[in-house]
Amino acid sequence: MRTGTYESVSFVGASAATRQVMADIETAARSEAKVLITGETGVGKDVVARLLHQQSARRHASLSAINCAGMPDTLLESELFGHVRGSFTGAFRDKVGLLEAADRGTAFLDEAGEMSARMQGVLLRFLETGEVQRVGSERAARVVNVRIIAATNRDLLRQVGAGAFREDLYYRLNVIRIHVPPLRQRVDDVPLLFEHFVRMFSHQYDLAPRALTHEAADALMAYRWPGNVRELKNLVEQLVVRAPGEAVRAHDLPADLGPLRLTAATPDATDDGPEAMARELVRRMLSEGASFWTVVHEPFMGRDLSRRHVRAVVRAGLEQTLGNYRMLVGLFNMQPSDYKRFLGFLRKHDCHVPFHPFRVARVPATAVTGTPQVRYREAAGM
Repeated sequence: MRTGTYESVSFVGASAATRQVMADIETAARSEAKVLITGETGVGKDVVARLLHQQSARRHASLSAINCAGMPDTLLESELFGHVRGSFTGAFRDKVGLLEAADRGTAFLDEAGEMSARMQGVLLRFLETGEVQRVGSERAARVVNVRIIAATNRDLLRQVGAGAFREDLYYRLNVIRIHVPPLRQRVDDVPLLFEHFVRMFSHQYDLAPRALTHEAADALMAYRWPGNVRELKNLVEQLVVRAPGEAVRAHDLPADLGPLRLTAATPDATDDGPEAMARELVRRMLSEGASFWTVVHEPFMGRDLSRRHVRAVVRAGLEQTLGNYRMLVGLFNMQPSDYKRFLGFLRKHDCHVPFHPFRVARVPATAVTGTPQVRYREAAGM
């Protein structure tokens, strides 16, 4: 949970799509209505929420933000509503929740589409009454005045149709809707965003800025940007730190940056189906050190990967770990503490693969040597 005032932000770009987003923000800021921000992962939904708050009549009060994804119900409820000392294990002191902290201000619920059915009901009740009661408290509930801004990368109407999201909550949140297009649909903004991030990181690290050559700019605008603005931001930081002051030429860009790049953003770029894509994604995790959360989880949440692709990745990994999911966490460059989160993600999105078929030893146990990464590289000829 983040609470407080935020530095001034701007939604950088000059494309027609960006101008429409800015117009929508200006319109929404003039009202007190709830706002639902939609768009893929990494497009800047949090920036839109902060701009909305800064342009609204509530700008002198707090903006409180929370990411609802991956939080168990007990923790999310405590973060939203607060708790009293002793209400559960680890509650050593009273805690103010996000909604209470944002009284007379704005509460931003990022990834609201990931909440469980129970928490959807709890949030709906708050939207109807405005009452906040801390977890474990016996005191009367306090009524707060909070503007709710929610964001999601999911199609909530489809979620409603599938029974995964409450219809009444959807219409409560979707009073004003602002859709943020992916970066590939506003490529004219790429050079402006590049310059913006160059200035930002040059100032942050006290380094000389870098300018784009025409060839490099063409390559950046031809790329599909599966990670959207967030991916571009990370690339600029890397370029600024690597060679400050030098012009950015096409060959300075990562080798896989280009219109024909085979990534999660272009699952149809091959005729070999999800298995071929899985091999490419696993190769990136093993040979480049990329994390599952980056190369599989984020594209899936942004709907650039299907369940078939995720299952294929998991199967490829289980073949190397002989069905051991705990070893798979390390193989895919996740922290050991990510084990439960990893399994929870797979089960929630129906991507879990039974481990039993992989437990059948294909070679004697005494013959299995080296780490799973080493065995995979040997098998793949890497």
